[in-house]
Amino acid sequence: MFPLRRLGRPGLLGTVARTAVVAGTAQMTSNAVNRHAQRRAMEEAAAAQVNAPPPPPPPPAQAAPPAGDDLVARLESLARLRDSGALSEEEFQAAKGRLLQG
Repeated sequence: MFPLRRLGRPGLLGTVARTAVVAGTAQMTSNAVNRHAQRRAMEEAAAAQVNAPPPPPPPPAQAAPPAGDDLVARLESLARLRDSGALSEEEFQAAKGRLLQG
């Protein structure tokens, strides 16, 4: 004899099995899309590094002030040190002599 076959809507086990198949397929598709997006992003990042323009050159160094202005500034600094008492008159004269000689 033939087993009885139920006609109509599937039973609970059939519904659970169908849901599992649909959910599994959806998960596999989602994973494949994510892997593809990650691969594409990595390829674009690598291409951007290869095609990136070189960094801009460093800004040019500022021109040094004329030697006369620098000498005057140093002499004024020595005079302030002398006036504040940090240098004696002899120390001031010695330092001034070294500056003026070169």
